[in-house]
Amino acid sequence: MMCKSDATPGNSVRAIRAAAAAATLLAAALLAGCGMLQSRALKPDAPAARALPPPAPPTAGAIYQAGQQMELFADLKARRVGDILTINLNEAINASKNAVTKTNKATTIATTGPTIFGRAITTGGVPILNTSLNGGDTFDGEGSSTQSNSLVGSITVSVIGVQPNGNLIVQGDKTLKLNQGDEYVRISGVVRPADIAADNTVTSDRVADARISYSGKGAVASSNHMGWLARFFNSPFMPF
Repeated sequence: MMCKSDATPGNSVRAIRAAAAAATLLAAALLAGCGMLQSRALKPDAPAARALPPPAPPTAGAIYQAGQQMELFADLKARRVGDILTINLNEAINASKNAVTKTNKATTIATTGPTIFGRAITTGGVPILNTSLNGGDTFDGEGSSTQSNSLVGSITVSVIGVQPNGNLIVQGDKTLKLNQGDEYVRISGVVRPADIAADNTVTSDRVADARISYSGKGAVASSNHMGWLARFFNSPFMPF
């Protein structure tokens, strides 16, 4: 009984070409997906909507109306929900760490075999019971890390809440659309009214629970972002 195979050199070549084309399409899809993930990671989330409380209903026949008062002899500082406040960003952080570890251990053992009638036990004239051992271990490790960050500028935020003790919960963001990309600045935190200056400003180091983010997207940000293959070779999964 004879069986005839349909496998021919032409069919094998076509199968190899089809597999290569499928692999190329898969690689292109993976690259496109990585590019999409990169662009999404650079753009921050949309700012949360800030809903102001509804105004108090007017009181008929009253001179004083809630929410309509005017402070004639008070500083124009933020104190109510909906007021604005300018935060001067002056962040500068420098950190440095250095560690050096050195160890050294040496071991030496020498044993002379016994002698019988003043002669050592030998085989072919070579002592066989004399023992010597030498060993040494050395470790030398050194590591250093230095980091420096600086952020200078100003951003105006809104008061989105007032705590029972009078502290102000503020939040604000700024978007700059430039020629080669966009820049995003966002800040939120808690401000004590006593720290607000007469010109309705406060420095960022006086903001409690501060959350400051600065990011961007575009040609400049993309050129400064490590590619997916380089990130793989610099990841903890790289065995070398």
